[in-house]
Amino acid sequence: MNMPANDRPDRVLIVGRSPGVLVAAVDLLRAGGYSADATNQFDHVLDDYDVTGLDVLVFGGMVPAETKRRLREDVLERNPGVTFVQGLAGIAGLIAAQVRAATSGDALDGGEVVYDAEQRLLRVTLTDPAPVTVEAWWGTSFVPPEPKSASMYVFDDRLDPGTHVIPIPDQVPAEASFAGVTVGSVTRVFTVGPMPAAVTRMAPASAADDRLPEVGRVATSSDDR
Repeated sequence: MNMPANDRPDRVLIVGRSPGVLVAAVDLLRAGGYSADATNQFDHVLDDYDVTGLDVLVFGGMVPAETKRRLREDVLERNPGVTFVQGLAGIAGLIAAQVRAATSGDALDGGEVVYDAEQRLLRVTLTDPAPVTVEAWWGTSFVPPEPKSASMYVFDDRLDPGTHVIPIPDQVPAEASFAGVTVGSVTRVFTVGPMPAAVTRMAPASAADDRLPEVGRVATSSDDR
């Protein structure tokens, strides 16, 4: 990961619902050098965490829309520099990749990474040699409270300058699927197949919407390491 100018780890908070996904995502981010925490205690975010120093706040897809709106407003009031990331799916590796994308900057030194959805392939253009990895994730079960998923490494090698085509394998399904491309220290994340409408309709509209089953409490602390 790219370290900020003050040499401190990027601080990340994930606000989501599924305990297993939240804990796994925190473990991945901490292993990657981030100061990461996660909570599913939506009403206690501002009490349990100092949001003034946050770099990234990730929202899970099952956080009620009104809760996200309120937290955005409250956090921005305390920390105008925070970056908000909308999680694409309840997949720990994907969440970690989205955080890397949000914190790795935009510059590819003249290069480019593009996903061609019609042909299901990635085009990676490099001006200098660079290590390139491509990982794919997809949902295999969306039954709450714990979604299940699978993943695979599609590509991992060093590429020379020029344009390279990397196909998405047929094993990666056409729905609820995603790909992360890392070129050097820069990460990009793409949606390969959209989430099924039946899944997106599960998201509660408000905090009073109790359509989803109860889940165990998660509120990690950076002291949990």
